[in-house]
Amino acid sequence: MADQKTIDAYNGQVDSYLKMVDELGVDPILLRFIDRLKVNDYVLDLGCGPALASVAMRGKGLRVDPVDAAKAMVQLANDKFDIAARQAQFSDIDTTNTYHGVWANFSLLHAQPQHLAAILMALHKALRPKGFLHLGMKLGQGSKRDKYDRYYAYYSQAELEHYLENAGFNIVHSELGEALGMAGDMEPWVALTGSAK
Repeated sequence: MADQKTIDAYNGQVDSYLKMVDELGVDPILLRFIDRLKVNDYVLDLGCGPALASVAMRGKGLRVDPVDAAKAMVQLANDKFDIAARQAQFSDIDTTNTYHGVWANFSLLHAQPQHLAAILMALHKALRPKGFLHLGMKLGQGSKRDKYDRYYAYYSQAELEHYLENAGFNIVHSELGEALGMAGDMEPWVALTGSAK
């Protein structure tokens, strides 16, 4: 299910990616997500990269499970933060009633569209009732590869909300913006928060 070229790109661009996300500082959307949870709640950081979000969540008293498909990202996260990150692909998430929250911030845009529904259903299953999913995605149509050969799938906000609702989530918050990615493109994004029914 994973796109190997995308994984290879992240393995080869660890320093560039870390520099980019480090300069962004703590995401206010992440802080609002944390505010929905209680101390000692357990959160899956799906596609954690260097695990900066996990570090912020751990600092607020949450228990974190950072996972990433790129071995070099996992190694960086553990070397830098000692945070028990582990290597896993989207399709490896097969637990039940485990997490209070899932932070999927611009990671599932690398999943092939034909797999997105199944991934979201697996995340719903992994969440406890009333648990929260944060989904950050870029807006657009179709798919493409960037200059690093990373695969991206694009959706409209309405399409993503439909996917979430079909997977068993109630949409409780949405936010729009735009950001400069590692490839140098300014792209619009949407951040959706879903509550597991």
